[in-house]
Amino acid sequence: MNTALLIIDIQNDYFPGGAMELEGSVEAGQQAAKLIDAFRKKALPVIHVQHLSTRPGATFFVPGTKGVEIHPCVSPGKGETIIRKNFPNSFRDTPLLQHLRDRKITRLVVAGMMTQMCIDTSVRAAADLGFECLLAHDACATKSLSFGGVTVAAANVQTAFLAALNGLFARVQPVDELCAAL
Repeated sequence: MNTALLIIDIQNDYFPGGAMELEGSVEAGQQAAKLIDAFRKKALPVIHVQHLSTRPGATFFVPGTKGVEIHPCVSPGKGETIIRKNFPNSFRDTPLLQHLRDRKITRLVVAGMMTQMCIDTSVRAAADLGFECLLAHDACATKSLSFGGVTVAAANVQTAFLAALNGLFARVQPVDELCAAL
């Protein structure tokens, strides 16, 4: 099976001092870096997805700002693909699907940010498109959410979304297990 690593939206705005700081972003970025290193050592493809917000009034991932840049902990290496997107789904209006099909990629290892938004949307889309998905849970980060006067802690948001993806859409595993299986 042809496997690629998909690093989604690990960008400066999600880190301390950024416009949309997530809980656990530094630790998730460090874990994603371990995945990148393992893929590079095996000469397996690494694909970086970068979100550029085109929404009027956007407050983060604004083109031309430092916050939109890919975080240094996961800097793209020479020859690694960068896919730019404007929506949570990494496949929507991007060349990602064709890029994967051209290279006969059938399995994706996914890491990135935000778990409940771009990770959830992209993993579900990938599974619907027929890709086997392995999601590195400790290389993802999120934030607390509120609805109806109730605040859900980031740890609970993370757990709920990972639990929902595990099984039908992805096999959710820690980075160390994913690296060992390469």
